[in-house]
Amino acid sequence: MPAPFSNARKFGVAIALWLAATPAQAAGFRFIEVPADADDPALKGAIWYPCSEPPGEIDLGNIAIPGALDCPISGDKLPLVVVSHGRGGNFIGHHDTAETLADAGFAVAAINHPGSTTLDTSRVGDLSALVERPTDIKCLIDFLLGASPVASSIDPQRIGFFGFSMGGYTGLVVIGANPDWAIPSCQRSAAVGTCEQILRREFRVQPLPHDPRIRAAVIADPFSSFFAAGSFAAVKVPVQLWASERGGDGVTLESVAAVNRNLPVKHEYHVVPDSGHFAFVICPPALVKAEPEICSDAPGFDRVAFHKQFNADVLAFFQAELRER
Repeated sequence: MPAPFSNARKFGVAIALWLAATPAQAAGFRFIEVPADADDPALKGAIWYPCSEPPGEIDLGNIAIPGALDCPISGDKLPLVVVSHGRGGNFIGHHDTAETLADAGFAVAAINHPGSTTLDTSRVGDLSALVERPTDIKCLIDFLLGASPVASSIDPQRIGFFGFSMGGYTGLVVIGANPDWAIPSCQRSAAVGTCEQILRREFRVQPLPHDPRIRAAVIADPFSSFFAAGSFAAVKVPVQLWASERGGDGVTLESVAAVNRNLPVKHEYHVVPDSGHFAFVICPPALVKAEPEICSDAPGFDRVAFHKQFNADVLAFFQAELRER
Protein backbone atom coordinates (compact mmCIF):
# COMPACT_ATOMS: atom_id res chain seq x y z
CA MET A 1 0.00 0.00 0.00
CA PRO A 2 1.34 3.51 -0.78
CA ALA A 3 2.30 5.80 2.08
CA PRO A 4 -0.87 7.42 3.50
CA PHE A 5 -1.94 10.50 1.55
CA SER A 6 1.35 10.55 -0.41
CA ASN A 7 -0.54 11.00 -3.67
CA ALA A 8 -3.64 12.82 -2.49
CA ARG A 9 -2.33 16.34 -3.08
CA LYS A 10 -1.42 15.60 -6.69
CA PHE A 11 -4.73 14.81 -8.28
CA GLY A 12 -6.47 18.09 -7.54
CA VAL A 13 -4.52 20.25 -10.00
CA ALA A 14 -5.86 18.57 -13.13
CA ILE A 15 -9.37 17.13 -12.75
CA ALA A 16 -11.05 15.95 -15.92
CA LEU A 17 -13.64 17.77 -17.91
CA TRP A 18 -16.74 15.62 -17.53
CA LEU A 19 -20.27 16.35 -18.68
CA ALA A 20 -23.35 14.58 -17.36
CA ALA A 21 -25.48 13.17 -20.15
CA THR A 22 -28.67 15.06 -21.11
CA PRO A 23 -28.66 17.67 -18.31
CA ALA A 24 -32.04 18.98 -17.24
CA GLN A 25 -30.65 22.47 -16.51
CA ALA A 26 -27.30 24.13 -17.12
CA ALA A 27 -25.01 24.33 -14.11
CA GLY A 28 -24.31 27.89 -13.06
CA PHE A 29 -20.96 28.48 -11.36
CA ARG A 30 -19.53 31.23 -9.22
CA PHE A 31 -16.63 31.58 -6.85
CA ILE A 32 -17.33 32.17 -3.18
CA GLU A 33 -15.27 33.22 -0.18
CA VAL A 34 -16.42 32.68 3.38
CA PRO A 35 -15.01 35.64 5.33
CA ALA A 36 -12.56 35.04 8.14
CA ASP A 37 -13.57 35.72 11.72
CA ALA A 38 -11.71 35.91 15.01
CA ASP A 39 -11.31 32.14 15.22
CA ASP A 40 -11.47 30.83 11.65
CA PRO A 41 -9.63 31.69 8.42
CA ALA A 42 -11.32 32.69 5.18
CA LEU A 43 -12.53 29.76 3.08
CA LYS A 44 -12.34 29.91 -0.71
CA GLY A 45 -14.43 27.75 -2.99
CA ALA A 46 -17.29 27.74 -5.45
CA ILE A 47 -20.97 27.03 -5.80
CA TRP A 48 -22.80 25.23 -8.63
CA TYR A 49 -26.51 25.85 -9.12
CA PRO A 50 -29.36 25.67 -11.67
CA CYS A 51 -29.12 28.31 -14.37
CA SER A 52 -31.22 29.04 -17.45
CA GLU A 53 -28.28 30.13 -19.60
CA PRO A 54 -26.61 27.59 -21.90
CA PRO A 55 -23.37 26.20 -20.47
CA GLY A 56 -20.05 27.24 -21.89
CA GLU A 57 -16.52 26.45 -20.80
CA ILE A 58 -15.07 28.02 -17.68
CA ASP A 59 -11.28 28.39 -17.68
CA LEU A 60 -9.89 27.83 -14.18
CA GLY A 61 -6.26 28.08 -15.24
CA ASN A 62 -5.21 24.47 -14.87
CA ILE A 63 -8.46 23.00 -16.13
CA ALA A 64 -11.66 23.99 -17.88
CA ILE A 65 -15.07 22.92 -16.64
CA PRO A 66 -18.53 23.19 -18.21
CA GLY A 67 -20.91 25.78 -16.83
CA ALA A 68 -22.20 29.33 -17.00
CA LEU A 69 -20.04 31.69 -14.96
CA ASP A 70 -21.92 34.03 -12.61
CA CYS A 71 -25.27 33.50 -14.32
CA PRO A 72 -28.42 34.28 -12.31
CA ILE A 73 -29.63 31.41 -10.16
CA SER A 74 -32.85 29.69 -11.26
CA GLY A 75 -35.47 28.60 -8.77
CA ASP A 76 -35.95 28.99 -5.05
CA LYS A 77 -36.06 26.70 -2.02
CA LEU A 78 -33.27 24.69 -3.61
CA PRO A 79 -31.81 21.73 -1.72
CA LEU A 80 -28.15 22.29 -0.84
CA VAL A 81 -25.24 19.82 -0.82
CA VAL A 82 -21.90 20.84 0.72
CA VAL A 83 -18.73 19.05 -0.40
CA SER A 84 -15.52 18.18 1.48
CA HIS A 85 -12.47 17.12 -0.55
CA GLY A 86 -9.83 14.58 0.39
CA ARG A 87 -6.57 15.48 2.04
CA GLY A 88 -4.50 17.35 -0.53
CA GLY A 89 -7.46 17.84 -2.87
CA ASN A 90 -9.38 21.04 -3.57
CA PHE A 91 -12.84 22.47 -4.09
CA ILE A 92 -12.96 21.57 -7.77
CA GLY A 93 -12.06 17.90 -7.26
CA HIS A 94 -15.62 16.53 -7.46
CA HIS A 95 -16.98 18.97 -10.02
CA ASP A 96 -18.57 16.21 -12.10
CA THR A 97 -20.77 15.22 -9.14
CA ALA A 98 -21.53 18.89 -8.42
CA GLU A 99 -22.54 19.46 -12.04
CA THR A 100 -24.83 16.43 -12.00
CA LEU A 101 -26.60 17.67 -8.88
CA ALA A 102 -26.84 21.28 -10.10
CA ASP A 103 -28.24 20.14 -13.45
CA ALA A 104 -30.98 18.38 -11.46
CA GLY A 105 -31.90 21.43 -9.39
CA PHE A 106 -29.52 21.39 -6.41
CA ALA A 107 -27.17 24.06 -5.15
CA VAL A 108 -23.75 22.53 -4.44
CA ALA A 109 -20.95 24.29 -2.55
CA ALA A 110 -17.35 23.19 -2.00
CA ILE A 111 -14.44 24.90 -0.26
CA ASN A 112 -10.71 24.37 0.17
CA HIS A 113 -9.81 23.17 3.67
CA PRO A 114 -6.91 25.47 4.68
CA GLY A 115 -3.52 23.79 4.90
CA SER A 116 -4.78 20.57 3.32
CA THR A 117 -5.19 21.41 -0.35
CA THR A 118 -3.38 20.89 -3.63
CA LEU A 119 -1.49 24.17 -3.43
CA ASP A 120 -1.31 24.50 0.36
CA THR A 121 -0.06 21.43 2.18
CA SER A 122 1.17 23.34 5.22
CA ARG A 123 -0.93 21.27 7.63
CA VAL A 124 -1.05 17.92 5.86
CA GLY A 125 -0.35 15.37 8.59
CA ASP A 126 -1.12 17.88 11.34
CA LEU A 127 -3.78 17.10 13.91
CA SER A 128 -5.25 20.57 13.55
CA ALA A 129 -6.39 19.73 10.02
CA LEU A 130 -8.58 16.91 11.35
CA VAL A 131 -9.87 19.01 14.22
CA GLU A 132 -10.81 22.06 12.15
CA ARG A 133 -12.37 20.41 9.09
CA PRO A 134 -15.86 20.02 10.64
CA THR A 135 -15.78 23.68 11.68
CA ASP A 136 -14.96 24.62 8.09
CA ILE A 137 -18.18 22.92 6.97
CA LYS A 138 -20.22 24.62 9.69
CA CYS A 139 -18.82 28.02 8.65
CA LEU A 140 -19.61 27.25 5.00
CA ILE A 141 -23.25 26.45 5.80
CA ASP A 142 -23.55 29.54 8.03
CA PHE A 143 -22.33 31.67 5.11
CA LEU A 144 -24.54 30.03 2.50
CA LEU A 145 -27.65 30.53 4.61
CA GLY A 146 -26.64 34.02 5.74
CA ALA A 147 -24.46 36.47 3.81
CA SER A 148 -24.01 34.57 0.54
CA PRO A 149 -25.54 35.82 -2.72
CA VAL A 150 -27.60 32.63 -3.01
CA ALA A 151 -28.97 32.56 0.54
CA SER A 152 -32.52 33.51 -0.42
CA SER A 153 -32.68 30.63 -2.93
CA ILE A 154 -31.68 27.83 -0.52
CA ASP A 155 -34.04 25.74 1.57
CA PRO A 156 -32.41 25.51 5.03
CA GLN A 157 -34.45 22.40 5.76
CA ARG A 158 -32.88 20.41 2.90
CA ILE A 159 -29.12 20.27 3.35
CA GLY A 160 -26.94 17.30 2.44
CA PHE A 161 -23.23 16.49 2.58
CA PHE A 162 -20.80 14.79 0.18
CA GLY A 163 -17.26 13.83 1.21
CA PHE A 164 -14.41 11.68 -0.09
CA SER A 165 -11.47 10.19 1.88
CA MET A 166 -10.57 12.75 4.57
CA GLY A 167 -13.70 14.55 3.42
CA GLY A 168 -15.56 11.36 4.34
CA TYR A 169 -14.08 11.58 7.84
CA THR A 170 -15.27 15.19 7.94
CA GLY A 171 -18.78 14.19 6.97
CA LEU A 172 -19.02 11.45 9.56
CA VAL A 173 -18.08 13.98 12.24
CA VAL A 174 -20.54 16.65 11.15
CA ILE A 175 -23.44 14.16 11.15
CA GLY A 176 -22.65 13.01 14.68
CA ALA A 177 -19.61 10.71 14.86
CA ASN A 178 -17.05 11.31 17.59
CA PRO A 179 -13.39 10.45 16.87
CA ASP A 180 -11.56 8.30 19.39
CA TRP A 181 -8.32 10.18 20.15
CA ALA A 182 -7.09 7.62 22.67
CA ILE A 183 -3.65 6.08 22.22
CA PRO A 184 -5.08 2.69 21.11
CA SER A 185 -6.48 4.45 18.05
CA CYS A 186 -2.96 5.28 16.97
CA GLN A 187 -2.01 1.62 17.05
CA ARG A 188 -4.45 0.95 14.22
CA SER A 189 -3.98 4.25 12.39
CA ALA A 190 -2.00 5.07 9.27
CA ALA A 191 -1.85 8.78 10.22
CA VAL A 192 1.64 8.55 11.69
CA GLY A 193 2.31 12.30 11.99
CA THR A 194 -1.00 12.93 13.70
CA CYS A 195 -0.38 10.10 16.14
CA GLU A 196 3.03 11.49 17.01
CA GLN A 197 1.33 14.73 18.00
CA ILE A 198 -1.18 12.91 20.17
CA LEU A 199 1.50 10.84 21.87
CA ARG A 200 4.09 13.59 22.24
CA ARG A 201 1.74 16.26 23.50
CA GLU A 202 -0.74 13.98 25.24
CA PHE A 203 -3.23 15.86 23.08
CA ARG A 204 -6.78 16.06 24.32
CA VAL A 205 -9.26 17.34 21.76
CA GLN A 206 -12.53 18.91 22.81
CA PRO A 207 -15.64 17.34 21.25
CA LEU A 208 -15.82 18.31 17.60
CA PRO A 209 -18.86 20.18 16.27
CA HIS A 210 -21.78 18.32 14.74
CA ASP A 211 -24.26 20.08 12.50
CA PRO A 212 -27.91 19.04 12.83
CA ARG A 213 -28.80 21.07 9.73
CA ILE A 214 -27.36 18.27 7.58
CA ARG A 215 -30.18 15.81 6.82
CA ALA A 216 -28.37 13.22 4.63
CA ALA A 217 -24.79 12.33 3.73
CA VAL A 218 -22.88 10.54 0.97
CA ILE A 219 -19.57 9.25 2.33
CA ALA A 220 -17.04 7.82 -0.16
CA ASP A 221 -14.04 5.76 1.02
CA PRO A 222 -13.68 7.64 4.33
CA PHE A 223 -10.47 7.82 6.32
CA SER A 224 -11.71 6.21 9.53
CA SER A 225 -8.73 5.18 11.64
CA PHE A 226 -9.76 7.44 14.52
CA PHE A 227 -13.26 6.02 14.83
CA ALA A 228 -14.05 3.21 17.26
CA ALA A 229 -17.10 0.96 17.33
CA GLY A 230 -18.98 3.37 19.59
CA SER A 231 -18.01 6.51 17.68
CA PHE A 232 -21.17 6.52 15.58
CA ALA A 233 -23.83 6.24 18.28
CA ALA A 234 -25.12 9.78 17.73
CA VAL A 235 -25.47 9.48 13.93
CA LYS A 236 -29.16 9.75 13.09
CA VAL A 237 -29.37 10.82 9.44
CA PRO A 238 -29.52 8.65 6.30
CA VAL A 239 -26.12 7.71 4.85
CA GLN A 240 -25.01 6.39 1.48
CA LEU A 241 -21.61 4.78 2.16
CA TRP A 242 -19.18 3.81 -0.61
CA ALA A 243 -16.05 1.67 -0.46
CA SER A 244 -13.36 0.87 -3.02
CA GLU A 245 -12.58 -2.83 -3.10
CA ARG A 246 -8.81 -2.32 -3.33
CA GLY A 247 -8.47 0.77 -1.12
CA GLY A 248 -5.34 2.88 -0.93
CA ASP A 249 -3.72 5.86 0.81
CA GLY A 250 -4.61 4.75 4.32
CA VAL A 251 -8.12 3.53 3.49
CA THR A 252 -8.92 -0.19 3.25
CA LEU A 253 -12.03 -2.14 2.44
CA GLU A 254 -12.05 -3.45 6.01
CA SER A 255 -11.79 0.05 7.50
CA VAL A 256 -14.84 1.19 5.53
CA ALA A 257 -16.64 -2.08 6.31
CA ALA A 258 -16.13 -1.28 10.01
CA VAL A 259 -17.96 2.02 9.50
CA ASN A 260 -20.74 0.10 7.76
CA ARG A 261 -21.03 -2.37 10.65
CA ASN A 262 -21.12 0.32 13.30
CA LEU A 263 -23.47 2.88 11.78
CA PRO A 264 -26.62 2.65 13.92
CA VAL A 265 -28.98 3.96 11.23
CA LYS A 266 -30.40 2.16 8.24
CA HIS A 267 -28.15 3.10 5.33
CA GLU A 268 -26.92 2.14 1.88
CA TYR A 269 -23.55 0.42 1.50
CA HIS A 270 -21.88 0.04 -1.90
CA VAL A 271 -18.58 -1.74 -2.56
CA VAL A 272 -17.19 -0.89 -6.00
CA PRO A 273 -15.62 -4.07 -7.47
CA ASP A 274 -12.00 -3.86 -8.64
CA SER A 275 -11.76 -0.17 -7.75
CA GLY A 276 -8.94 1.63 -5.97
CA HIS A 277 -9.26 4.57 -3.60
CA PHE A 278 -8.91 7.22 -6.29
CA ALA A 279 -11.62 5.70 -8.46
CA PHE A 280 -13.90 8.33 -6.93
CA VAL A 281 -12.15 11.08 -8.91
CA ILE A 282 -11.90 11.37 -12.69
CA CYS A 283 -8.44 11.54 -14.33
CA PRO A 284 -7.81 13.68 -17.42
CA PRO A 285 -5.16 12.50 -19.94
CA ALA A 286 -2.48 14.82 -18.53
CA LEU A 287 -2.87 13.38 -15.05
CA VAL A 288 -2.97 9.81 -16.38
CA LYS A 289 0.49 10.42 -17.82
CA ALA A 290 1.92 12.34 -14.87
CA GLU A 291 0.52 10.27 -11.99
CA PRO A 292 -0.34 6.78 -13.22
CA GLU A 293 -0.53 5.42 -9.66
CA ILE A 294 -3.55 7.66 -9.05
CA CYS A 295 -5.21 7.10 -12.40
CA SER A 296 -4.46 3.46 -13.16
CA ASP A 297 -7.20 0.93 -12.58
CA ALA A 298 -7.54 -2.83 -12.49
CA PRO A 299 -8.06 -4.49 -15.89
CA GLY A 300 -11.67 -4.11 -16.96
CA PHE A 301 -12.52 -1.27 -14.57
CA ASP A 302 -13.92 1.70 -16.51
CA ARG A 303 -13.60 4.76 -14.32
CA VAL A 304 -15.60 7.06 -16.59
CA ALA A 305 -18.47 4.60 -16.82
CA PHE A 306 -18.36 4.11 -13.05
CA HIS A 307 -18.65 7.86 -12.47
CA LYS A 308 -21.77 8.08 -14.59
CA GLN A 309 -23.42 5.41 -12.45
CA PHE A 310 -21.95 6.78 -9.21
CA ASN A 311 -23.24 10.28 -9.90
CA ALA A 312 -26.65 8.92 -10.84
CA ASP A 313 -26.82 6.95 -7.58
CA VAL A 314 -25.69 9.96 -5.53
CA LEU A 315 -28.33 12.10 -7.20
CA ALA A 316 -31.07 9.52 -6.59
CA PHE A 317 -30.11 9.30 -2.90
CA PHE A 318 -30.24 13.05 -2.35
CA GLN A 319 -33.46 13.39 -4.33
CA ALA A 320 -35.07 10.79 -2.08
CA GLU A 321 -33.70 12.04 1.22
CA LEU A 322 -33.87 15.80 0.61
CA ARG A 323 -37.21 15.86 -1.15
CA GLU A 324 -39.46 18.75 -0.21
CA ARG A 325 -41.60 17.83 2.76
